[in-house]
Amino acid sequence: MPTTAELQRAVGDALARLSREPGVREVEVFAAANRALLARLSYTSNIACNGVEEPKSAESHGFGVQVVLDGPDGPLIGFGAEPSDLSVAGAERAMAKARRAAVRDPEFYGLPEPSAEPRQLADYHDPEVAELADERLVEVGWQALHGALGAFLASSRLAALAGDDEGLRRLGLIVGGDVTLLTERIAIASSRMPRPQSDESTLCTSSLTAMVESRGAKGSGWSTGTRVVQLDAEAGTDAARSAIEAIGGEDVPAGDYTVVFGPQPVTDLFNNLLLPACHASSFFSLSTPFLGKLGQRVVAEELSIHDHGALRGLMGSKGITCEGLPTGRTDLIKDGRLVGLLASWYDAQRLLRDPGAREKLGVAPEAAAAALVARNGFRYGERGGRAFETQPGTAASNVLVEARGAVPRDELIRRVGNGLYVGRIWYTYPINGLRAGDFTCTVVGDSFIIRDGRIGPPLRANSIRINDNIVRLLRQLVGVSESVKGTLVWAADEVVHAPEMAVAGVHVDEVADPAENLPPAGLRVQGD
Repeated sequence: MPTTAELQRAVGDALARLSREPGVREVEVFAAANRALLARLSYTSNIACNGVEEPKSAESHGFGVQVVLDGPDGPLIGFGAEPSDLSVAGAERAMAKARRAAVRDPEFYGLPEPSAEPRQLADYHDPEVAELADERLVEVGWQALHGALGAFLASSRLAALAGDDEGLRRLGLIVGGDVTLLTERIAIASSRMPRPQSDESTLCTSSLTAMVESRGAKGSGWSTGTRVVQLDAEAGTDAARSAIEAIGGEDVPAGDYTVVFGPQPVTDLFNNLLLPACHASSFFSLSTPFLGKLGQRVVAEELSIHDHGALRGLMGSKGITCEGLPTGRTDLIKDGRLVGLLASWYDAQRLLRDPGAREKLGVAPEAAAAALVARNGFRYGERGGRAFETQPGTAASNVLVEARGAVPRDELIRRVGNGLYVGRIWYTYPINGLRAGDFTCTVVGDSFIIRDGRIGPPLRANSIRINDNIVRLLRQLVGVSESVKGTLVWAADEVVHAPEMAVAGVHVDEVADPAENLPPAGLRVQGD
């Protein structure tokens, strides 16, 4: 894996060469190298298995070049990438692709310029992640798996159901998930920021799901960090305990409930709905429920949310963005008011210069400049890491949720009285477009019925779907817990440090039991 010094040298040499090509007004050279280590976990009590099934690694590196060229009707903008070659020749091939792809973009106002803010974070990665031996990767995987198996074996409830060791095996104890360790290295230089900059970050995650298959019960657990030593048995232990607690799940009828959303649902709702609504690009495209509301109250006044990409020790932190600009704090919602947006340089510049900016933002563009600082321009890839082959988009880093009057978890449950505790959702997505704020999701586990101010029986997995509106939910807060948990959901680029949030009047619909849709015994079903 190339070092950051090698990446810096590569972008510096490439910039010097490409800047001299004919017709070039400006050029930006970005290089990235990623190394992902993955331990896939798969344990089944009644089928032979290896436990840690698939330890593997993947590496990639290469150039991404953006160029501004002279054109007959104004500048042309092009982007090209070249994998696995950090020589000047590799940069030239990326440049040739950028030339072929160059088009007019009237919303492009130049490459990123130096920020007035200083860089806050350096030398914050874990060197062990990049040099991790295969044996250590397997050991980290077994730590998480042992946490789950230990919780299963220690459960008096499972012991009573099983009767003996053979019965325990027949219960169908399942643990699946993975441990992921990622090293990211980048370097960038451009005509406007010719001195090469570099950054190196490490990310460590465990994510597990446990099941007691014979009882239709499942639970989840996870942990996040920046260092290998932060990954222990916690994720596995939490997953198994949650699965045990889910045995004997009950159904509830459709209706409106006071719901406590746990950290995972809060994160999933933010990742799919709230944070995209706070992107500068969503305001530019008229696709946010907060259109024209900068500076106005948009959620409950006790709620404050900010993004901070430069906090040492948090998994989403980076030293610089993939545009070469320093990360830092962006307040999004302060005491219920929308006060800032997540932005890349490109998105910030085109929104501030948009003739319709006043209507889209709700204030004059010059008054909005402080709310549109480009601290969130990242090039994230589908397989994780900072991808050389993509152009910057907008992504949050560490999202921190705060609330005035936060209370201990037990007090939050007592305050609800009768309702639901929702611990895990999936397939969360906007319906009727992001601007409407309407969404749907399915409750898939870790959830309970709240009765008389206490956690009661478990809710049967996949038995209800939530159909509601994110803005309405965030205006109807009953309370927020004091405790928060760093949470990462599937396909998310940011980590949300999420509390538990109680909301009144959440609409729930029943999901039909699949067993009820089976054909009658003896009926022949024809099909392809």
